[in-house]
Amino acid sequence: MAPPETLRIAVIGSGPAGIYTAEALTRQESQPVTVDVLDRLPAPYGLVRYGVAPDHTKIKGVAGTLRRSLEHPNVRFLGGVEFGRDLALDDLRRAYHAVVFSTGASVDRRLGVPGEDLAGSVAATDFVNWYCAHPDMDASRFLLDSEEVAVVGAGNVALDVVRILAKSVDELRHTDIPEPMLEVLRASKVRRVHLVARRGPLQARFTAPELRDIGRLENADVVVDPAQVDIDPNSEAVATAARAARTNLKYLREWADRPRAERPRSVEFTFWRRPVRLLGADRVSGLEIEPTELDDEGRLRPAGAPEVLDVGMVFRSIGYMGVGLPDVPFDTASRTVPNDEGRVVTPEGTPLRGVYVAGWIKRGATGVIGTNKSDAAATVRSLLSDLPDLDTGPRVPVEDILDQRGARTVSYSDWQDIDTAERALGESLERGERVKLHAWEEMYGAIGS
Repeated sequence: MAPPETLRIAVIGSGPAGIYTAEALTRQESQPVTVDVLDRLPAPYGLVRYGVAPDHTKIKGVAGTLRRSLEHPNVRFLGGVEFGRDLALDDLRRAYHAVVFSTGASVDRRLGVPGEDLAGSVAATDFVNWYCAHPDMDASRFLLDSEEVAVVGAGNVALDVVRILAKSVDELRHTDIPEPMLEVLRASKVRRVHLVARRGPLQARFTAPELRDIGRLENADVVVDPAQVDIDPNSEAVATAARAARTNLKYLREWADRPRAERPRSVEFTFWRRPVRLLGADRVSGLEIEPTELDDEGRLRPAGAPEVLDVGMVFRSIGYMGVGLPDVPFDTASRTVPNDEGRVVTPEGTPLRGVYVAGWIKRGATGVIGTNKSDAAATVRSLLSDLPDLDTGPRVPVEDILDQRGARTVSYSDWQDIDTAERALGESLERGERVKLHAWEEMYGAIGS
C-alpha cells in the first residue's frame, strides 16, 4: 500500500524512552508523522519524575529537554490512559498505523530467600516510588521505626535509597518530596544503614558520581572495612577493571582511612556477603548473610560461616524487571518483549506487524537515561524501513474509542495545571522550585484550578 499522507503513531509510555521515540519520529524528514504519547499517569516523564532521587536535581533537569519534545506541534500527550484497561492492542491498530511500547521495567527482582515476605522486607522500587511521590503509593506506606536497616544491592538505586535514609530533613527540605513523606523522614529512627553487596568493590555497579555523593553526606559517617578494599593496585583485577570501578575503589579506600566524625547516622559498606535468610516471626528482626568469593570461572560461591545483621528492615535493590503486556509477546526469562531491532516478534520469530518496543522493555533495565535516546532512534529506523509493509489504510480517531470506554484523558495543558500547582506549592512552603502532589485526587484536583 502507498504510504499515508501522514503516518499516525502511538507511543505507550511517556518516560525518556517514549519521549525520545517521539523526538526521533518528528525529527526525521522522510515521512510526515503525528505522534500520540499515551501514559497511565496524569504526569509525563516516567523514570525522570518517579525514579530519579529528589536530591539529584541536575539529573532531573533532563525533564526540560523532554518537555520540548512533548511540545512539538506534531506530538500530543494523552495521560490517564492505561493500555489493557482503556485501550487494547486491536484498538491501537484501529487508531494508528504503528505502535511503540516503551513501558519500562517497573517491578523489582526478588532475593529468593526464606523470610522475604515478612513485614519490614520491602522492594527498593516501592520506597523509590514513595519518596518520588508516585500516585500509586500511599503516604503512610512506610514507617521508618528501626534503628538499623539493610539495603541489599550494588547499583545506583541502592545508593539512592541509602542516601535518602541517611540524610537529615534539612538536607532534603529543598527537594520536591511531598510534605507527608518529609514528615515520615523527619521522624525516622534509622541510625545505621548497612549496604550489602554480594560481590566486591570492583564488581559493584555504582557509577562514580553516585558513589562520590555518599562521601558528601553531612548527617552520616561512611564506614568501610579496610580489609575489603585492600586490593593490590598492580593486580590483574585492578588492571582489567573498568575506569569507574577503579575510581570507586579510590573513594572507598579514602573512606576506609577516614576517622569517624560521630555524626548522627552511619552508612556501612559490607562487600562479599549475600543474604541467605531474613529472620523474624511476624516482621524482620535480622538478616543472615554469608561470606562469598568468586571461583576460577567468576561464579559466586560460599566462603565462610553465616553472620547476622540485627536489622529491622531490609530493602532489596537487585534490579528491575519488565511486566508483560496484554496480547503482546513476552519473554519471562529476560523479562522483556522479544524483538528484532525493536520489531516485536512472536515466539516463532515472526514480526508482529506495526508493533515495536523501545527502552527497558526492549533491552532490559540497563544503561542510563541517555542510553534510551540511541535505543529509541534504532527502533524508529526499523519502523520507517518497514513502512512499505505496514497497513497504512484509514484510521479511527482514538478519541472516539476512549469516549466509548468512558476514559478521562489528561491533556498536556492539564499536565501544565498540575505543574503550576506544584511550583506554587513549593513557593508557598519556601521549599524550592516545586513540591510534588502525591495523590491521584490531588493531581486531578489541580486540573482547571
